[in-house]
Amino acid sequence: MSRNYRKNYRKKASLKHRIIELVILLVIMIAVSAAGAIYDRDQNENKVMPDGQMTVHFIDVGQGDSILIQCGAHAMLIDAGDNSCGTKVQAYLENKGVAKLDYVIGTHPDSDHIGGLDVIIYKFDCENVMMPDCEKKTNTYRDVISAMKEKNYINTLPEVGKKYKLGDAEFTILAPSKKYEDANNNSISIILQYGDRRFLFTGDAEEEEEQDIVNAGISIDCDVYKAGHHGSRTSSSEELLNAASPAFAVISCGEGNSYGHPHARTLNEFRQRGIQVFRTDEQGTIEAVTDGVTIKWNCSPSETWKRIKKYSPGIGKKSKNKNKNKNKGEYLLCIWQMHLYLRQLQELCMRFLRQRQDTQFIR
Repeated sequence: MSRNYRKNYRKKASLKHRIIELVILLVIMIAVSAAGAIYDRDQNENKVMPDGQMTVHFIDVGQGDSILIQCGAHAMLIDAGDNSCGTKVQAYLENKGVAKLDYVIGTHPDSDHIGGLDVIIYKFDCENVMMPDCEKKTNTYRDVISAMKEKNYINTLPEVGKKYKLGDAEFTILAPSKKYEDANNNSISIILQYGDRRFLFTGDAEEEEEQDIVNAGISIDCDVYKAGHHGSRTSSSEELLNAASPAFAVISCGEGNSYGHPHARTLNEFRQRGIQVFRTDEQGTIEAVTDGVTIKWNCSPSETWKRIKKYSPGIGKKSKNKNKNKNKGEYLLCIWQMHLYLRQLQELCMRFLRQRQDTQFIR
């Protein structure tokens, strides 16, 4: 038996072992998930569901963020777009019958998030205003602080783990847990729950803060994820998505923006995980209405997918021994593809076990 034959035989055997290991791991994960689902079902049999509904409005403010959350007579606003959007957000809130705001959150001091907040603070009674301990020497930031001072509002600093009530809904502060050099990583992040449905908001948090969110020990398992940093490639990390396992993602960005948001890599990651995507740049303002069990949308998910070349370890590297590299690349590609397939199957199984089949769409 030649040396090359023995070497190739060992490679194939190793590949088979790896595939067997991955399959066994998947079976174990499915079994554990099933046991958890049965336990959760038993625990929730006597749970009292809220009597009413909660509506989350992802307001189209172009290249920026603004989210209105209404729960009965209670309302909350997260960001208000850039400086040109203040009156637009004000008009939207008034059109929805908002007279006062229980909470106003400025996730971080970038102008595309807090630019319109000064108008909101001037025009509405705000019971609580929350911004991170992160100053920025800009006129936009100074305008917001001036508006707060004129209304005698005191900034409430976010405390990780602290819970707040919004009618029958409740949200928990996830971040920031410390001061970061990058302003984006100082974004206030929350998990909002109404009945059995959960929404995750992370502002412009990037991988560093996302990792701290995952490590904080607070469950971020959710149904809807407001994609971090407008769908940027520097957010929506694998670790965050693994922990959150959302069924839907909403991307707030401007049509034809110069930043390339949402990034093709992020869209492909969502697609591979079976996450349905909504986009304000394509669909305008997006509304999600939940009764605590189902989620209804004012539009169907986006069908636009940007494709990029999938990463294939070991492929395309130059070598004097082309056949050797080719064989190595084929083995690595096989393992990588198996990993992707198993991950997709795992996500589908988890989504099935969490009984998300009851989500509906309305036009």
